[in-house]
Amino acid sequence: MAPIYSPDASAAEPLLSSSTSSSSSLEAPESSKPSRAIEDTVLPETAVLGRNISWTSAYILVISRVIGSGIFATPGSIVKTTGSVGLALLLWIAGALLASLSMMITLEYGCMLPRSGGDKVYLEFTYQHPRFFASTLVAVQAVLLGFTASNCIVFGEYVLYAFGYEVTEFSQKSLALGLLTAITVVHGCFLQTGIRIQNFLGWIKVGLILFMSLTGIYVVLFRVNTGSEVNTLSSQISWNDLWKDSNWGWGTLSTAIFKVSYSYAGLGNVNNVLNEVKDPVRTLKTVTLASLVTACLLYLLVNFAYFVVVPLDQVKEGGELIAALFFEHVFGKEFGRIVLPLAIAISAAGNVMVVTFTLARVNQEIARQGFLPYSRLLSSSKPFGAPMGGLIVHYIPSFLVIAIPPRGDVYNFILDVEGYPGQFTALATAIGLLWLRRKRSDLRRPFKAWLPAVWLRIAICLALIAAPFFPPKDGRADVGFFYATYALVGIGILLFGVLYWYLAFVALPKWYGYRVEEEVEVLSDGTIITTLVNVKNE
Repeated sequence: MAPIYSPDASAAEPLLSSSTSSSSSLEAPESSKPSRAIEDTVLPETAVLGRNISWTSAYILVISRVIGSGIFATPGSIVKTTGSVGLALLLWIAGALLASLSMMITLEYGCMLPRSGGDKVYLEFTYQHPRFFASTLVAVQAVLLGFTASNCIVFGEYVLYAFGYEVTEFSQKSLALGLLTAITVVHGCFLQTGIRIQNFLGWIKVGLILFMSLTGIYVVLFRVNTGSEVNTLSSQISWNDLWKDSNWGWGTLSTAIFKVSYSYAGLGNVNNVLNEVKDPVRTLKTVTLASLVTACLLYLLVNFAYFVVVPLDQVKEGGELIAALFFEHVFGKEFGRIVLPLAIAISAAGNVMVVTFTLARVNQEIARQGFLPYSRLLSSSKPFGAPMGGLIVHYIPSFLVIAIPPRGDVYNFILDVEGYPGQFTALATAIGLLWLRRKRSDLRRPFKAWLPAVWLRIAICLALIAAPFFPPKDGRADVGFFYATYALVGIGILLFGVLYWYLAFVALPKWYGYRVEEEVEVLSDGTIITTLVNVKNE
């Protein structure tokens, strides 16, 4: 019979992350029943899979998540928006500073609560009342919005383009679904192989951007003929012309800032898998900072390479083709037509691998908490020593989002819906950090976020939540819907989570005279899970 977690145990002395409390917990007699009390979150937990993620692998998990296909497309539109090279480069630095705000929050949480699950762990620990509320909202978002689709689609499109095939909806989706399926199988059946492949793809991506950056420097130092006037290109980065035609209007700048900020998203990716990271606290502190510095430097260098190779008028008018123009000027049309699309495809595939790897762990943690059906099956690491259940939960919505919507506007609309509720999560974690500083000063904090940075992050979240409700000039969104439709749908999903929580844990228990309790069970592979059971009121 599964061991039962007694509700009375929650009234015991809270477990703190001091050395005394940790040792007392770890040295408990074998006859003690396992616990899944929320206070255990402050203790490091090793996954059944073991601690397989080294510092290097953790670094790739972050940097490969941060550096996506955007750096090959967005710089041109950012320069067109800002009007000048100098202002565009300044925004890439500002984007790194803004990313550091959220990074500091996730660092404090991750070092204080070094457990897999990321925001799931932080919200459950911070907002313990109403009971099960935070867990329900996290589970609803994970099931309904936990998909990886955009980079799968990008992969399919650019592979077809590189090899000269027509990009049809069927062929693009087939390649996208093939990539998603292959990555799911690799991560689900061959744990170590999956880690090695995503590490390899991550280093290929970093190496490619570094190669482009060094190419730009080579062009300047040796005055290589790239098909444009060298004097014209040199003037683009001279101080006199660096700020020419700068557009300092806030409305214009805000659009560019959002694009740049998106290029730095993902710095908290390793927080989702801390149970599998070697020396998690030290690794977390060094990996995230190293990844932010690396991304900022590479972004600045590759932008420099674009500006010294491609004339500014082509940069502004080229839109998402700026990288294609770069390769065309340096290596010729034929080479650039093949190499650039393959480079973007590799970048997209690497991003899909690391996102799938981490989100599967989040899903597994949700299942372990008892908030998914068939939680025993989805929590287990059998039969291949990998979170196959979490991968399946991630695979199904990703498959549907890729396969069902038509290419184009409707698909982009779905991606907007995916991202909007995340701003509420970011806001809740930032506010929760301030609340824990006051109410739980007893917790050990190996890293403490700078308070003005936390307040600024809260202000940014509020601005992003409100932004969709300010009408554009034509009053319509790109897909022809009401301009705030994606925000309303995102809020609707959150409200659905609230309604589900109320019915499952408040209304139905009250109507039928029972209460929901947690039982702790140890699966055959050693995974400790929580199951939710209905207990009749006496």
